[in-house]
Amino acid sequence: MSVASLADVAVVAELLRGRSWVALTGAGMSTDSGIPDYRGPTSVRASPMQYSEFVGSAEAQRRYWARSYLGWRRIGHAEPNPGHRALADLEAAGLAGVITQNVDGLHSAAGSTRVINLHGDIATVVCLACGERSARSELQRRLAWANPRLEQPQVLEHAELRPDGDAVARDWQQFRLVGCAQCGGGLKPDVVFFGEAVPKARVEAAYALMDCGEILVVLGSSLTVMSGLRFVRHNAKRQQPVVIINRGLTRGDDLASLKIDGGCSETLAELRATLLG
Repeated sequence: MSVASLADVAVVAELLRGRSWVALTGAGMSTDSGIPDYRGPTSVRASPMQYSEFVGSAEAQRRYWARSYLGWRRIGHAEPNPGHRALADLEAAGLAGVITQNVDGLHSAAGSTRVINLHGDIATVVCLACGERSARSELQRRLAWANPRLEQPQVLEHAELRPDGDAVARDWQQFRLVGCAQCGGGLKPDVVFFGEAVPKARVEAAYALMDCGEILVVLGSSLTVMSGLRFVRHNAKRQQPVVIINRGLTRGDDLASLKIDGGCSETLAELRATLLG
């Protein structure tokens, strides 16, 4: 880290010391775990599938699951990075909890004890017909059995992988879907697609957590979508500080008390060292 960045971290540490705070994390939090983001400075532009497209077309579901089947090889084996682990440790320095826009489960895997998965959990699958939830690992096994000839690349490049586990798949038209093990209905990852509303109870839980803290620290989110930006606006309306740590511009920069243009892992590691010694 540069001297200027260290000085900024010292300011953040002084702001947080002795106070309760909440973290809001986005895709930039997981890039050091090998999961690319959608909108970072080095990300490859990609258009995620819309909810209406997915539920309205069997072909769209076939295309999605063919790609997601391949992408799971990276997403399903991703491990927490130093930023995730530093954030878990910072519960000892006033962190009340984490609201994450990510679906990779890495905050809980790193040891964070209070996590609200705003957009769901990619490790779970839900039936669109009966609502039955099941493990993604079991679906992967069933899809592998149904598609024994599907060629899987040894390495998925950045341009071929997206943060929701979607990946480029060739010849997806031949991919065979499997239905719900209970009723045979269509399956969807238990995540909030673009164009789909976050469940009301989950939003209310996030606001309740926000009100437990004085300061909001945004980590690795461009705040492009309202599901994250609304929490920044909420804290600003409460006239409480907002700290943003992100590579590149965000939609909430004008509401930030302090902005650090940098990576999450190195910044959080330094913050942990400053606050916890």
